[in-house]
Amino acid sequence: MIGGFIIVITLIYLFRLFTLQVADSKYKEYADSNAFLRKAVYPSRGIIYDRDGRLVVYNQPAYDVMVIPRDVKDFDTLDFCRAVNLTPDELRKRFADMRDKRRNPGYSSYSPQRLLTHLKAEEYGRLQEKLYRFPGFYIQKRILREYNYKAAANVLGNVREVAQKDIDKDDYYKPGDYIGDIGVEHTYESYLRGVKGAEVLMRDALGRIQGRYEEGALDRDAVAGKNIKLSLNIELQQYAESLMVNKKGAVVAIEPETGEILCLVSSPTYDPSLLVGRESGAKDNNMMAALDKPLFNRAIQATYPPGSTFKPTQGLILLEEGIITTGTLFPCSHGFISGGLRVGCHGHGSPLPLKPALQTSCNAYFCWGFKAMIDKKSKYGSAAKAFDIWKHHMISMGYGYKLGIDLPGEYRGFLPNVEFYNKRYGDGHWSANTVISIAIGQGEILATPLQIANLAATIGNRGHYITPHVVKEIQDTVVPAEYLERHTPTIASGWYNEIAEGMRMAVTGGTCRLANLPDIEVCGKTGTAQNPHGKDHSAFMGFAPYHNPKIAIAVYVENAGFGATFGVPIGSLVMEKYLKGSIAPERKYIEERMLASNTIQFAGTKKH
Repeated sequence: MIGGFIIVITLIYLFRLFTLQVADSKYKEYADSNAFLRKAVYPSRGIIYDRDGRLVVYNQPAYDVMVIPRDVKDFDTLDFCRAVNLTPDELRKRFADMRDKRRNPGYSSYSPQRLLTHLKAEEYGRLQEKLYRFPGFYIQKRILREYNYKAAANVLGNVREVAQKDIDKDDYYKPGDYIGDIGVEHTYESYLRGVKGAEVLMRDALGRIQGRYEEGALDRDAVAGKNIKLSLNIELQQYAESLMVNKKGAVVAIEPETGEILCLVSSPTYDPSLLVGRESGAKDNNMMAALDKPLFNRAIQATYPPGSTFKPTQGLILLEEGIITTGTLFPCSHGFISGGLRVGCHGHGSPLPLKPALQTSCNAYFCWGFKAMIDKKSKYGSAAKAFDIWKHHMISMGYGYKLGIDLPGEYRGFLPNVEFYNKRYGDGHWSANTVISIAIGQGEILATPLQIANLAATIGNRGHYITPHVVKEIQDTVVPAEYLERHTPTIASGWYNEIAEGMRMAVTGGTCRLANLPDIEVCGKTGTAQNPHGKDHSAFMGFAPYHNPKIAIAVYVENAGFGATFGVPIGSLVMEKYLKGSIAPERKYIEERMLASNTIQFAGTKKH
């Protein structure tokens, strides 16, 4: 028994010694902190350029006040407060927050803690002169983002202090570090952040710094982050944002050949420099609470009824499935009328084939075509089977799921499926007439402006698209392959020529006449999306030139009425600005009208 008792006591001691010396690093840290001071050396964050090499985002130095609590001795708090422009009460609160392990889970009196962030230059100068009076304090150099343009905030994102969840997810980060938040800063964080360095300093018995340990043998240089070149043309971005002032909505322009996004506008927007500096947290909270939601990226997160911009997809599906040919005629006596159901339309020739139907944006044509497909039991067996095939084509064209843009927060939009309608109407108790509104981009159909622009790029390419992306190049490396993937829809490429011709006719003599540019063959499609909460939404999608297009675009303006009223002029101005560099004198009146117009004031109303 005595021998057993001795063995148990010995094992307890051995376990405790193992815990103290191996498993638990706390005491080692205590010992090391008596002899060494380890200071992080923060790298320069990668710089961001636009597609033409214009400097968009760069770095400026900033300074944080760090403190090692155990080293703090009595000091003149009033003198310290005057140097950093704080009141004694504010200083006491900062110390209390720093020691609160709920607010600061990584707190240790032996390790450096951040007391104050983003010192102004004059504050840094005052404190640096008298720092020797404040034992335990030192200044840590940081990097803040600076912006050359008050544009592209929703694309660029911002940099914020890490939260505990960030630290738990990646051991690169320590309390007080910064991380990319939303936008490119978030998606490409691992490239932009670089690699932290370290500086190891020796202390004497009184805790005073005596210089570098072993002449810097353990020091590590920081490695700067990689520079990034955006696909955006920042001047085009600025111009498109100016056209969307006092409007809610989005503009997305894509280079069809590459999938590179030329501009991506969400309106209302904000100046990206607002989220930099000591007051950035308060400003971020204010914008999150704002009614116009400037932090909400409408270009990739807002889901709208696409309206008549959806009709080219319907023409493609009907041609692919053999439901129609380009010469198939459908009647339109100011609308689609079937079994007591009526979908209105506007005055134009009747009956008419596919291309004039696109030219005039005929609702009846695409309703009759959709009905002919969904109700064709001789080919599909049931409406459900026909609808499944219809949806499969739609998904292949980029609807219903995320496209995979290299920005966080993309929404997928919505395409109903057979189960959705069976649940709503009963299994087998619905037909084309029941869901006819989706034939013209209404009803349950929802799409993001990015998806609508991507359709324009697909038609411009005559049957394929590259995943839309906002980063063109990364220094010394390649853009991840998932952002450059080529996609080919289930529609034969030849049918896209027919749709492109119909969209060209819409510009030369149809609903998109205001998009007709001298010397540039523009193809387009208007959209007027019904809005149960107020005035209809104005939409436009198109591409130019007709052959080998250089730009595809979607414009969506909330509560702005007909597509030709705001969507078409804004889209045509952006295309003209990109392709020609300036707006023709005879079209300046359109530009002036768009710059001066205000559609936000009509939100929630049915008329001006």
